[in-house]
Order: sequence, then C-alpha cells, then structure tokens
Amino acid sequence: MHLDHVGVATDDAADLAALFADLFDTEIAHEEAFDGLHVVFLDVGDGDGPYLELLEPQTEEGAVAGFLEREGPGLHHVAVATDDAAAALAGAEALGLELVDEEPRPGAWGHDVAFLHPGSTGGVLVEFVEH
Repeated sequence: MHLDHVGVATDDAADLAALFADLFDTEIAHEEAFDGLHVVFLDVGDGDGPYLELLEPQTEEGAVAGFLEREGPGLHHVAVATDDAAAALAGAEALGLELVDEEPRPGAWGHDVAFLHPGSTGGVLVEFVEH
C-alpha cells in the first residue's frame, strides 16, 4: 500500500483548488460531481499522485456536510491505495479495528473505497482505495 490522497473538507472547492494549485505549483488532475459532492483532485506528486482531494458538499446532508458543521473546514481523511480493498478491510477487522464499511463501495474517480472508523485509528478517518 501507499499514500493515495489526503481528503480536505471545504466550503469552496474551486477557490481552495486555485489556492493550492498556485501554492504547490500543480494543476487539477480530476474533477467531478459525486455523491452530493463537488470533488477536485490536485496532483501533488510526480504526475500519478499522491493527490489532495477537495470535498465540497452540494447538499446540507451527508458525511462531509456533517463534518463541516461539526469541525469546520480541514483535514477529513487519509487514503491509502490497495490492490484489494476487501482484503484490506478483512485485515483491519482482524486487527480489531472498527469498520465504517463492511465491504467496498463505489467512490470518486470510479474506484472502490472502504473506510475505517476514526475511533479505532487514532482519530484519523482512513480510506482504502482500490485502483
């Protein structure tokens, strides 16, 4: 596994993308509307990630909208790439970690994803991303 991206919750993905593009001398690698979110990926690596994923809710409901309401803008999750998200979940469960997802589900950019509960990972929401 390796770092895939860091998710950042924001009220304005376009504005933050412009700032980070200038700050990190990079460009938008991918942008989409997904699951009630405006999602922007900036490549902060060598052309194939890792990425900054900017998450802007388009509705007042959902996990990211709730996060923004409780915590305000900022770091939302850390994602690691894996060849097998189901196996990564099984390994995490075997370690006694609390799962958010019992099985992988569709995520942004067409990848399957699964999350671990931050209560069992030092306060960090962890995402497995299957490419």
